[in-house]
Amino acid sequence: MILTPTMTGLSSPEPLQHAFKVKSAPHAGRTGSRPFNAGPQLWEQWWQQPTSADKRALYIHIPFCRKRCSFCNFFENGAKPERISDYMQSLCEQLNSAAMSPLAQSQPFDTVYVGGGTPTDIKAEEIAALGKAIQQFPLINNAEITLEGRLNGFDDDKWHSALDNGFNRFSFGVQSFDTAVRQAAGRFDDKDTLMARLQQLSQHPSASIVIDLIFGLPGQTMEIWQQDIQAAMECGSHGIDLYQLIGLAGNRIEKAKDKGKVLGPQASDYQADSQTRANMYAYGANKLETQQWQRLSSCHWRRDNRERSIYNSLAKSGIEILPFGAGGGGSIHGHGLMNARNLSEWQQAHTAHKEISEKESLKTPTQVPAMVLTPNPSAAFDAVFKRGLDSGTLAFSAIETSLINHLLPLFKAWQHHGLATLSESNLSLTLAGRFWNVNMQTGLFEYLSSNPYNKTEAA
Repeated sequence: MILTPTMTGLSSPEPLQHAFKVKSAPHAGRTGSRPFNAGPQLWEQWWQQPTSADKRALYIHIPFCRKRCSFCNFFENGAKPERISDYMQSLCEQLNSAAMSPLAQSQPFDTVYVGGGTPTDIKAEEIAALGKAIQQFPLINNAEITLEGRLNGFDDDKWHSALDNGFNRFSFGVQSFDTAVRQAAGRFDDKDTLMARLQQLSQHPSASIVIDLIFGLPGQTMEIWQQDIQAAMECGSHGIDLYQLIGLAGNRIEKAKDKGKVLGPQASDYQADSQTRANMYAYGANKLETQQWQRLSSCHWRRDNRERSIYNSLAKSGIEILPFGAGGGGSIHGHGLMNARNLSEWQQAHTAHKEISEKESLKTPTQVPAMVLTPNPSAAFDAVFKRGLDSGTLAFSAIETSLINHLLPLFKAWQHHGLATLSESNLSLTLAGRFWNVNMQTGLFEYLSSNPYNKTEAA
């Protein structure tokens, strides 16, 4: 049996701070997939076939931002109004075409997520057109439809346009309420402006308002983080995400770090280390839960049942997610799909397809440049563990006893290192385990790779 520190974590009197060296990725995963050439004929066949999935989502990507934030390493396109308008027209045409296909119509969708980029930078009339296009798809009753973005520029016209056209969940990247920290990170508004707008929007009787906070931003001390948490609870939002700053190559913070600098406020060169970030997480989690906020995952809490977080929950379950837009990712008939980010190539593909469709009466949506992967043979298997560890409790009832026995050495090591508690019915993560859950997921997949589970041998 092979066990390594990257699987089990390290033995430490303070596992919250020291069980692993650093969280180096936002998500964990493995794949047995390989690149796959899906030609036009197969693409057309896919859209003519009904789905075999019982849970489904749409992901729609809006790849434009007015400004590049310091922590972002995937800035793609400046928010030029004319370019956005051309893109939105083509995107809605693709959605309208796809919605009428046998694949789309074969099973209703549980949730829709419009991400980016900054989707709230599009015009009110473009939000309306997008909402109408989404409504062409079969949706379950009261489907969750999320519009992501920022509060700056999201005026009343856009707000009412979104509400009138089916959007019922709004996710805003606040990151920090501290004005100086925000400005250093490339955000627009000050704290008072944010608080006033969030308190206004949260008065809506049914829409869910969710905010993201990042801990570990340059200049963000523990005192400022504590103030961020307090402001988040007072702003009226119905859901709060707490995300650790990850040092992803290519962002402005990391480029400054390579030069020995801290890209923070002028008055501060403070940068929280991994141990301090762990304490920030612990403070935020404990503060929210002592104030009766319900934890839905290791990084997401809600104030009341209005906030459901359906997309985020189902996406960890390996469901079918049909992606649209340059840079959108998802799956189709079990095949992974990641649309290329090059906007010009995406637009050219759409224009060419549109011309052919008009001549030959094609009903298939545009096949844009994309990476297609063969089905991951372990997708359903892995989803059980990713979903369970992310929620904080891995229930054994849905897992074969022989597999649990195979994993027991790893689970016992986690318990010994203060990351989990083990019972006959489940594995429950401690606060430290929830902080390090992505590392633990990665460790579990490494364990299975080094110690393959053979169901036949186990039986």
